[in-house]
Amino acid sequence: MATDISAPSFFRISRSFTLDEIATIAAAIYRAPPAFQKESPAITGVAPLESARPGDLCFFDSLRYAAALPNCRASACFVRDVHAALLPKTVAALIVDDPSKAMTQTMTAMFSDALSPSSLFGATGVAPGAIVHPEARLETGVTVDPGAFIGPGAEIGAGTIIGAQAMIGPGVRIGRHCSIGAHVSLICTLIGDRVIIHPGARLGQDGFGYAPGARGYLKTPQLGRVIIQDDVEIGANTTIDRGAARDTIIGEGSKIDNLVQIGHNVVIGRFCAIVAQTGVAGSCEIGDFVSIGGQAAIGG
Repeated sequence: MATDISAPSFFRISRSFTLDEIATIAAAIYRAPPAFQKESPAITGVAPLESARPGDLCFFDSLRYAAALPNCRASACFVRDVHAALLPKTVAALIVDDPSKAMTQTMTAMFSDALSPSSLFGATGVAPGAIVHPEARLETGVTVDPGAFIGPGAEIGAGTIIGAQAMIGPGVRIGRHCSIGAHVSLICTLIGDRVIIHPGARLGQDGFGYAPGARGYLKTPQLGRVIIQDDVEIGANTTIDRGAARDTIIGEGSKIDNLVQIGHNVVIGRFCAIVAQTGVAGSCEIGDFVSIGGQAAIGG
């Protein structure tokens, strides 16, 4: 079956924006081109330089992409002052120090529903087919999609979304305004506010702990927890083991990519960024504001 590239986008702009509004959002200086004689156009989408059309917003932050500028048809472009003269005369300049950051700020305002997993069922409240134990506690405004399981003693804060087929184990606590994606499993885990966990992530399972002996390996009980502090984001199919004798902790504001393995007893500081396919062995300690590149391996 052929892909229909003309099909509507999965994410729609919340509304159209004026260029004055966008300049305010991004703290930009707006310079209208001569082509805007009376009224500046409304911005109704975003696009790359090479494919932008009238009504679109784009950004230019490197001379590597200068070849795409002459044919740019966007209505406006975030650009540094030193590069503003390179824009076609039909494109409005939005002068900023960091065009990429300005684009992110604006896209956040325009497409807020793309920031975190939402209800795949498109509903609110507890959907038919979800299983919520009578001893679980859900605050007002929790959304639970079909097939999700919430165990006894679990607590979920207001505004949180639990995706389809997610499994929330006994006693797990999830804060307010979190997004828990489809097929996520959480056991032995405490989660703060505004946490995003993408589909397929597994938190709180056994750490890899064994005592070797003459007749093989003796399994070591894993008695700790996983603690996820506020504003953390965890990517799809990432695994975070619970601690053995102490807790595994992910610090406030840290961002973890897809397919990352974090072993038991690991402590990660605040505002770290860990890129895909990284493995962090048990009992490692990582400080604040640390960046770890893709496929890195950190020994115990």
